[in-house]
Amino acid sequence: MVAYGLVGVATDGAWPAGLLAYGGGLGALVLVLHLAVRWRAPFADPLLVPVATLLNGLGLALIHRLDVARDGSFAERQLVWSAVGLLLTVVVVVVLRDHRWLRRYTFTAMVVGLVLLVMPLVPLLGVNINGAQIWVRVGPVGFQPGELAKIVLTVFFAGYLVTARDTLSLVGPKVLGLQLPRARDLGPLIVAWLASLAVLVLERDLGTSLLFFGLFVAMLYVATQRVSWIAIGMTLFVGGAVLAWSMFDHVQARVSAWLNPFDAEEYDRKFGGSFQLVQGLFGLANGGLVGTGIGEGRPQTVPYAESDFIIATLGEETGLTGLLAVLVVYLVLVERGLRTAVAVRDGFGKLLAGGLAFAIALQCFVVAGGVLRVIPLTGLTMPFLAYGGSSLVANWMIVGLLLRISDAARRPAPAVPEPEGTPVVPDVAGSAETQVVRL
Repeated sequence: MVAYGLVGVATDGAWPAGLLAYGGGLGALVLVLHLAVRWRAPFADPLLVPVATLLNGLGLALIHRLDVARDGSFAERQLVWSAVGLLLTVVVVVVLRDHRWLRRYTFTAMVVGLVLLVMPLVPLLGVNINGAQIWVRVGPVGFQPGELAKIVLTVFFAGYLVTARDTLSLVGPKVLGLQLPRARDLGPLIVAWLASLAVLVLERDLGTSLLFFGLFVAMLYVATQRVSWIAIGMTLFVGGAVLAWSMFDHVQARVSAWLNPFDAEEYDRKFGGSFQLVQGLFGLANGGLVGTGIGEGRPQTVPYAESDFIIATLGEETGLTGLLAVLVVYLVLVERGLRTAVAVRDGFGKLLAGGLAFAIALQCFVVAGGVLRVIPLTGLTMPFLAYGGSSLVANWMIVGLLLRISDAARRPAPAVPEPEGTPVVPDVAGSAETQVVRL
């Protein structure tokens, strides 16, 4: 709310009129979620909801700041999507009483996930935006099915790997000191690799392809604890990246803009050039260590500053200090997810919580790495922070699943009643207190 207020002070010299409406609206929605968690999952991790709320609220303030500069209305839509995401999270917490119930629908989740991935390719349903076929439009509402697909496919991966991990853990030949799996067990990894390439080829969606394959390899390592799967996965990733670069023009354009962003030819290219990337880098440089101040910079000069390049907006107006602080908040969110995976007692819950936490971590790395020119741009959005209803709703649902799993992980084990006739003997120390000795 302070960030939202500073936008009004910086641009109009007064606190904005909608400050209480935005802050109160988000606060009321989060209060409903908090009460639902206290009712249905009282032992859930207490940091998940506050951290997600902080990121969501800060994103609303930054999007509102860009609306003021561009006379837009993205913040109002984002608040509506925030309400949808929070209410669906309440539904997840209330309806899903035990996360292990999802294991029954392992292969159903696989089918649903694949359907969601191919939905943008359906004629009259899929929409091509900026060269990527990743959107579906139904009437006035558009969304990205891939955001929901990552949740459903994580459920499938967890259910499949918890059953097949013993087979996948069997050792095969030893090469260069690395114990490789048996050749017959490479099938699932090859299928995931081919599916990710299909997404890249058919939908021109580099981000979802990378997220899909990286998620499967990470969960495969968690399930088997074998470094060889990471090595094989990285080898397949490098091979797929080289193959995609050599065959597809849009991948070549992304790589060329990443390697030579300041070349005049790349900068002036109308589609697929480096103008957006360079503008974002200039904004980050303008922010310096402590930033220009919220409402004092010029992030509106960056195309898609409210979605793909929200990190550049944050870095310009809060500086390196603010950007690092927000990245640490993301790190806390991921750490709580991984802690939940370690603490929960069943194998399915461990893989599901670990996969969901890694999905957020990988998405943050891919987005921040693209804006900061560590890796090529991929088109994904920063979880909770960036504008986008599909991403916001999906990530709130991930928080709901982590709340349910963490409740099971932190819930005390039921006390075992003492059998009748158990003798009570004096304490060996001779005190007046007694102890129960199990027979």
